[in-house]
Formats: sequence, structure tokens, C-alpha cells
Amino acid sequence: MTGLPRLRYGDHTWLELRELARRDDIVVVIPAATLEDHGYHLPIDTDVRLVEAIASGAVEAFNAAGSSRAILAPTQVHGYTPHHMDFPGSMTLRWNVFVESLLDQGRSLIHHGFERILIVNGHGSNIPLVNMAARLLNVEHRSAICASSFYLTSPESLALLEQHRTSGQGGMAHACELETSLYLAIRPDLVQMEHAVTEIPASYTKHVWMDWSDGALSYMPHWSAISESGVTGDAAAGTAEKGRIWLAQAIREIAEFIDDVATRPHAPGKDHH
Repeated sequence: MTGLPRLRYGDHTWLELRELARRDDIVVVIPAATLEDHGYHLPIDTDVRLVEAIASGAVEAFNAAGSSRAILAPTQVHGYTPHHMDFPGSMTLRWNVFVESLLDQGRSLIHHGFERILIVNGHGSNIPLVNMAARLLNVEHRSAICASSFYLTSPESLALLEQHRTSGQGGMAHACELETSLYLAIRPDLVQMEHAVTEIPASYTKHVWMDWSDGALSYMPHWSAISESGVTGDAAAGTAEKGRIWLAQAIREIAEFIDDVATRPHAPGKDHH
């Protein structure tokens, strides 16, 4: 093909993808999320819309800045969220089905020659499963470079969150100050701020609590046991201004992650048997 690859994987013909896969500087970025309740004020596609905006912005920023290229794969819309099924509209995959769906996508890409893959996750309960899928792809395919990430997790990002947040601990967990702000920055017409609430679970303890970084003890009951609205955090504190600041940082951060995957040397290891 002539010129640069288009942003989205699906916009290419198979002939173009065959040519691109012969290069070693192409990173395929797979956003992953889920559909679930996000309070009275946010649509159930919150995780999907936020991670798509971040991943697509990062791919564009990365391509504009460097000689390597990135392509945005279709979003893995459905994730692992059985604990949210008390709230109408939520949809979940079984944990093993979710992992296998990511594995099969990665296996397909590697089969065609795309060996550099970054899975960008936008749903908290996907985290261990997304990480496992990336690890398994590396183990199965020694020449592959598969990595996974959440967003706004680097030291720089965490510092920026603290700089601009107005909620205290527990204010940024789910359908919260952060997610509400990001959605306001992306599609304010879909946010019903008149219905935004602040709901911090009364069951939080010294070790069990949720924020953008959680407490030391992991405990996840049915979501309806800890939240009436679906919110855990301070949704009322969300603003588009904060959202634009945090969205720009999330895009910068993921673009840096793409660069790491693009430039990382292959590490097939050595079987010592």
C-alpha cells in the first residue's frame, strides 16, 4: 500500500493488512471494556466510550510523533461484570470466555504477522483477565510482544488526578468524579448531570475501599450491596474542564505505552531442557 496506514484496522483491505503485517514496527491496539450501569446520569457504554476515545487519541498522537505506526483494532465491548447484573442493561461474559476472546483475537493477529499488541483496558474488573490474556499470548508465541494497561495509572497521571480532583478518598471509583468528567469532555449531550449523585459506600474500612487506586484488601460483592444508584464516588464533582485535562493526559500516557511496545526488542527466551 502507498502512504500511511489508516487509523482503524477494519478500514484496510486484506491485501493492505498483509503488507502491514510484514513490518515489525506496527502496533495493534485493542481497547477492552464492558457495558454496565454507571449511575443515574451516565450511559451504560461509559467504559466503552472512554477507552475508545483514549485509545484512538493515543494511536493518532503516536502516529503523528514517530516513525513506527499503530492501528486501532475494534473494541472488545463485552467484558467481565457479573457483579453488576442486578442493574438492568449490564451485560457480562464469563471470565474464561472473556479471556479466550482476547486470546483468539491476539492469536489471529499473530497468525497474520502482527506481533506487537497492546490491550488498553477501561473496566476495573477486566484488569486481571486482560493481564492474563497478554501474558498467555507471550508464552504461546515466543516472538510476540503483547502488553496490557489501564489508563491514568502512571505516576504523572496519578499526580495530575490529585492536583485537580475535589473529592476525597473514595470519590473516584465508578461513575465518579473522574468518569463523569471524562464523559463530559467527550459527549456532554449524553450526560444527565441533574441526576448525578455522590455515593460513598458505608462499608468501607481501613483496608477495603475503592478509588482510582483501591485499598489493600480486595473484596467485591454484588454491586447492589454497596450502591443504590450504581455510583461509588462523587459524580456530582465531575466537570468538563477536569475531563479535558485528564483526557489529554490519558492520551499522552497511552501513546507512551504504544511507543514502549513498538520499540521493545523481541525476547523469545531460551528453553534450557
